[in-house]
Amino acid sequence: MQQWCTARGIAAPAEIVAESDRSEREEASPAIRAALGIGAEEPLAYRHVRLRCGGTILSDAKNWYVPARLTPAMNTALETTRTPFGTVVRPLGFTRERLESRRGRAAECPAGTVLSHKAVLRLADGRGISFVAECYTRANLARKAG
Repeated sequence: MQQWCTARGIAAPAEIVAESDRSEREEASPAIRAALGIGAEEPLAYRHVRLRCGGTILSDAKNWYVPARLTPAMNTALETTRTPFGTVVRPLGFTRERLESRRGRAAECPAGTVLSHKAVLRLADGRGISFVAECYTRANLARKAG
C-alpha cells in the first residue's frame, strides 16, 4: 500500500499508519475460524483499522488473527502501535490467499467502498495466521496533481 501511495502521489512521505479503536471487538464467525483452521476455543485477536497515507484513508480493514502463531514481540506491536499488520508479521514470510474480491461494497464495508477483499494470510506450512476483510476507499483512485 505504501508503494501505491507513493506512485499515486497521495502523500509525501508515503507512510502507512493503522488507526484503530483498541476497545472495539467483533467475534469471528465459524467460517472465519474454519478458514484459519482453528477450533471454537482457540483464542483469536481482533483489530479493526483504517489505513491512512498522510491525511487520506485508503482502507478500512477488519482483521482476526491467531496470536499463538505470532511472536510475543509481534503481538505487542499489534496491541500497542499503529503499524499495519502486514508490516509487523512480514518476517514470518506469509503468503496471501484471496478468498473473495468484488468491485464495490461488501456487506461488512462502509459506504464509499470501491473494492472489497477477503483473504487469509498463511505461514509456509499452510497454517492461517490472519483472516482479513478489506474495504478500499475512493481515495485510492485519486491522483494528486503535481
